[in-house]
Amino acid sequence: MSVQSVVDHQLVKRFRQEAGDRIAEQRRIDQASGVAAMTTEDERQFARAVIAQILEEYARAEINAGRTPPDAQSEEAYAAAVHAALFGVGRLQPLLDDPEVENIDVNGYDQVFVGYADGREVHGEPVAESDEELVELIQVLGAYSGLSSRPFDTANPQLDLRLPDGSRLSAVMDVTRRPALSIRRARMGKVFISDLVGNATLTPELGSFLTAAVRARKNIMIAGATNAGKTTLLRALANEIPRHERLITVERALELGLDQFPELHPNVVAFEERLPNSEGQGAITMAELVRRSLRMNPSRVIVGEVLGDEIVTMLNAMTQGNDGSLSTIHANSSSEVFNRVSTYALQARERLPIEATQMLIAGAINFVVFVERRNAYTTGGRLTRAVTSVREVNGVDGRVLSSEVFAEAPDGRLLAHAPVSCAQELAVFGYRPTGNWG
Repeated sequence: MSVQSVVDHQLVKRFRQEAGDRIAEQRRIDQASGVAAMTTEDERQFARAVIAQILEEYARAEINAGRTPPDAQSEEAYAAAVHAALFGVGRLQPLLDDPEVENIDVNGYDQVFVGYADGREVHGEPVAESDEELVELIQVLGAYSGLSSRPFDTANPQLDLRLPDGSRLSAVMDVTRRPALSIRRARMGKVFISDLVGNATLTPELGSFLTAAVRARKNIMIAGATNAGKTTLLRALANEIPRHERLITVERALELGLDQFPELHPNVVAFEERLPNSEGQGAITMAELVRRSLRMNPSRVIVGEVLGDEIVTMLNAMTQGNDGSLSTIHANSSSEVFNRVSTYALQARERLPIEATQMLIAGAINFVVFVERRNAYTTGGRLTRAVTSVREVNGVDGRVLSSEVFAEAPDGRLLAHAPVSCAQELAVFGYRPTGNWG
């Protein structure tokens, strides 16, 4: 039986308010008496004790009123629900706790669609009592997720953020009939090239090639459609970077989480774009953060997702000695990436003409890796993701010149398709091509 089906959510809301008030009061007492503030983990432990106390008081009151108190199973469910409301995402928490859930789409509080890793999509239970309560939940998440508070209201009807478990949330209001949100799960947090070879996202040869390219400090741009697996692949590539290197990550909303694994990357600074406040002040853009990153002694700069004018700054960074940079971009094919980059550059403050942008691309990017999400109907009923093309940038002659060094064969296998110009460099790091081009 799920938590959602055994608890009264009005009671959960009441218990959450009581627990929140008691925790806030304890904070005030600690501050007034000069006691050090509780750590996040200490506060969670304190909250568990407070919740248990509140539930005990409620059970006693029910008995005194002649009613049956919650049994042990219900009490445990209430405790989990209140804790999720305080520190998690409320009634969304059971879905986020399910490792098989891949996507959650909410079109109003009671229109919930849950996508699973095996391709199923089911209609889920309501995640709030009303659309107003759904908006309140999103506002709380905006206030406490990420590095700075992110408003969600009539003046700021769009919100993007990273949830505590690494999942991505995107929400809108007022531009739709009802508030809506989408959550894309980060089901693979600590992920390695070997994991992606194991689940057939990469072939063994491509895994060896990408490992060598990262260690040889080649600049790599990962392309694909929405939900294709770009970020997961970026994490896997980043985890091939030697641990002694200093990494600077730049993102719209913290998502990569490389700083969460100090055993892999002990020296990481994660930048997050800051939105303007209600007076329109205080914004710090992606382009500014990329510029700032270059002054922070980076070994490599990793840009989570290129969506606009930061592209010129990033390409300049790649050509100024910060070799080995990684980034992702939305595109429908590996060859389309160059046009997409040119379009973003035209919108940038520098207003680069296409010819100048293409020269910049040719000097900055070494490889474009294209990853696709394959439909469950064509893969035996299970959603899969696979790299289907890798292009090497070879230069510029009126346009960016590139060769497809890995491509899909007619039978769907990804094969080495053309020689790699830097093969000798990659050989130092263990890559041995299997292609025979005469």
